[in-house]
Amino acid sequence: MAADGKIEALRSVSLFSDLRQRDLEQVAQLADEVDLPAGHVLMREGETGSQMFVMSTGEALVERGGREIARLGPGSVLGEIALVAEGPRTATATLTKPAHLFVLAHREFHSLMHDIPEVRDCVLEGVARRIREAEPDRA
Repeated sequence: MAADGKIEALRSVSLFSDLRQRDLEQVAQLADEVDLPAGHVLMREGETGSQMFVMSTGEALVERGGREIARLGPGSVLGEIALVAEGPRTATATLTKPAHLFVLAHREFHSLMHDIPEVRDCVLEGVARRIREAEPDRA
């Protein structure tokens, strides 16, 4: 995808929609793009996480302990908890539809979290929301 197309695709994702143009350009430089088929496992519960995924298109089934906990679609962020906590994946995510994703590896993720406060705030709010949803009686 051309740089302008990539920036516009990133802008359409809620995590990045309020970013300034120069911040979007930085995200575009750091994020890789991949197209993956239905059935592809993005992450497995318990494994070490080294990437975060942002879905531009597609759908993923998220399971914990073999039980469905969510279905995520365009604009969803997956894998950020393992990168924030630097621990194992908390769930397994499998694509149920072909997907176009932006991928941020560990180093690039932490660069964005450090350099762009708006991205850090959105990611941390998303992590907190997932914790509340997963264990409402403990959050």
